[in-house]
Amino acid sequence: MNILPKTAAHTAATSAENDMRTGHETSPLLQVHGLRTEFVTETGIVRAVNDVDLTLHTGKVLGVVGESGSGKSVTARSIMRMVHSPGRIVAGEILFNGRDLRGLTTDEMRHIRGSEIAMVFQDPQSALNPVMSVGDQIAEALIVHGSDKRTARRRALELLEQVGIPDAERRVDEYPHQFSGGMRQRVVIAIALASSPKLLIADEPTTALDVTIQAQILRLLARLKDDVGVAVLMITHDMGVVAETCDDVAVMYGGRVVEHGPAEVIFARQEHPYTADLLKAMPRIDENGDGRRSQGLPAIPGAPPDPAALPPGCAFHPRCRLAEDQCRSDVPELSPRENGLRAAACWITERGDTIPPLEPADHTGRTTASGGRVTGIAVHPDEDTRGAGSDTSDSTGALQDLLVVDDLRVNVAADRRSLFGRPDPVYAVDGVSLSVAGGETLGLVGESGCGKSTLARTVVGINRPSSGSIRVGAGLVDASSPGGIQALQSTVQYVFQDPYASLNPRRTVRQSLDEALEMRGVPRSERAGESIELIRRVGLNEGHLDRYPHAFSGGQRQRIGIARALAVEPRVLICDEPVSALDVSIQAQIINLLETLRDDLGLGYLFIAHDLSVVRHLSDRVAVMYLGQIVETGPVEAVYSSPQHPYTVALMSSSPVPDTAVRDRERIVLTGDLPSPKDPPSGCRFRTRCPIGPLVHPERQICVEKEPALNTTPAGQRAACHFAGEMVLAPAS
Repeated sequence: MNILPKTAAHTAATSAENDMRTGHETSPLLQVHGLRTEFVTETGIVRAVNDVDLTLHTGKVLGVVGESGSGKSVTARSIMRMVHSPGRIVAGEILFNGRDLRGLTTDEMRHIRGSEIAMVFQDPQSALNPVMSVGDQIAEALIVHGSDKRTARRRALELLEQVGIPDAERRVDEYPHQFSGGMRQRVVIAIALASSPKLLIADEPTTALDVTIQAQILRLLARLKDDVGVAVLMITHDMGVVAETCDDVAVMYGGRVVEHGPAEVIFARQEHPYTADLLKAMPRIDENGDGRRSQGLPAIPGAPPDPAALPPGCAFHPRCRLAEDQCRSDVPELSPRENGLRAAACWITERGDTIPPLEPADHTGRTTASGGRVTGIAVHPDEDTRGAGSDTSDSTGALQDLLVVDDLRVNVAADRRSLFGRPDPVYAVDGVSLSVAGGETLGLVGESGCGKSTLARTVVGINRPSSGSIRVGAGLVDASSPGGIQALQSTVQYVFQDPYASLNPRRTVRQSLDEALEMRGVPRSERAGESIELIRRVGLNEGHLDRYPHAFSGGQRQRIGIARALAVEPRVLICDEPVSALDVSIQAQIINLLETLRDDLGLGYLFIAHDLSVVRHLSDRVAVMYLGQIVETGPVEAVYSSPQHPYTVALMSSSPVPDTAVRDRERIVLTGDLPSPKDPPSGCRFRTRCPIGPLVHPERQICVEKEPALNTTPAGQRAACHFAGEMVLAPAS
């Protein structure tokens, strides 16, 4: 079993804390003092980074966190001297090993980049050259710093092995498209490590990755820190990643650092309301399910400020529940707290006041009543919490299925042709059955490539099924029957991951909604009123109707996408990663909106996500998918509290928890990638990565020879494993 060894971060943080208290701290590798970076625009000067101070020591990880627009990435690019016109660094020092990088010539700075400081970007696909082999790209990073080709080639192979690329000798000559997302990120890290830099700047290095691959990359960075002594500046919005990997934390908002200190100190108690609210807004995989249906997530109201129009005083005050008159007029200084162990920029906590917990709220910003559930109409503590806003039950009171998928198979190669005839079938979905009732959420989880989105697109008619059936509506009409297409369109709607790509940039919000209302048959004279009602229902106002998509934030665009989906009065929404591209605070708002709409309208959701924390919070039932098949399914609390399939255990074990107290827990880090659906393994499809299968127990040939059925387990859920329940999820503490 591949169990992640206990991290040294706890020891490191404690050592750093002791050093600070005794005054024996070693010289920092990186010191940033008073950094200011501006952009000259037609409307004036935008100060994206304003008086930022950072300190990072060799062999340490500093996490820089905050929402989009807070200045994290501009700070990183400023350190690298990679801010281009119209941007400019106008003030401050960037001391690296005692040298001020601002004083170096362009040639001197070019030498330091790569050789002493390297950067790992968020999207490995765009960072790699698609027409060069990965080996040549690593070698190129060495050749530009003086290595000969033979030495560079040898070093490239060593680096691929160091970052955990299997069969490196063969894969060194392959191209980026032949690697998975996690493998491409490893290649980017290998390029960054080519010249053995002292500092690695990682800009959201795991945001686009599955939780299992994220665990592999974080484990790799921890090993590099411990074994090679690399210092890491980790930019992220995921507080779980920060809690598990970082020694120190700097929280940014509106271009400023508003709080910083040792990670354990920050997570134990926050001195800035923004830090406290960010942590509370995160759904947790270890949350208590009791009363989950009775309240939404705590959510920070509003959106991050526009750097071009920051409010006076504390930039956070328009969203802060503790704001006072002084907060609205005076900018608080980043003042030391607890004998210099930490610092915060808040007038409220500077005088000694504590920050009360952020209460759960619905999408309108109202806090929930105790013991009641949030709806757009009223709070009723005693009524049925599944679909209260619409009658979605039958005469017996049971929830009514509105979508039923039975033994569905989808051959994604069916429409492909070549000179040699049709290719062999590739079943991205292979024998999947599931159902969604009104007023409930079925969460669908699994790694990229497991077939989740193919299944969803097949349900709405984008892909054609090879076999099996899809039935929709109150009468469960066969979607392939003569009247099935109309029933499907009126029953099921799709909410996409990228709301900007799903909206026509040349149409106003009103025009997009009008198109959907016309499809539903709403008379032209009634559409204006319907559009106003729709836009208000999703938390926007009438003034937004005549704007174009580019004028909105990501969270607002997702609200518009939901409003458009609701325009045809569907009974089921398929939500395909609807919050994965959003900041934590905006994610909480959208989750609360979805909960409110579900309960008000009695909607059923098929909610697809790779974030298991979000799925736990929102779902009633969960289905875990691996290589085209459901491997475990059941009530969400049963699956999360006692997962029966080793893949489910691995997914949950790999999920980061925003709590430094549990960072030493044992974790299962799966090796390798998801096999190709073109040639799935015989028997159990998970056996090539399974921690309790033939890889560890060679005598378990049943896993090789016989495909396990999806059977009911003693724990109550169903799992497709010959040894279901054998692998136990380690406790968090």
